[in-house]
Amino acid sequence: MTQRTLLASHSIPRLAPYRRLKRDLQREIWTVQAPERCFILDDTAHAILSRCDGRASLAAIIESLCASFPDAPRDIIATDVTQLLQDMADKGVIAA
Repeated sequence: MTQRTLLASHSIPRLAPYRRLKRDLQREIWTVQAPERCFILDDTAHAILSRCDGRASLAAIIESLCASFPDAPRDIIATDVTQLLQDMADKGVIAA
């Protein structure tokens, strides 16, 4: 059994090995490609995952998004980011 990775504010998320963020030019969508799987991203998911570069912490990603979307409440952004990244970590897309 694999141990679940729980993300915290100090976690530094990045795409897991053999996963990549790619723009599908024909369909004009962003995807995460993984072995035998493909995840289609909406604009919000892309804005979050594109910041997972292995250098920024979860807290820094949230702050960056708050600066980019000043009209959105910080607590909503924090909840959405944490939920998406935890879900992606559970699916093996994100490593921390």
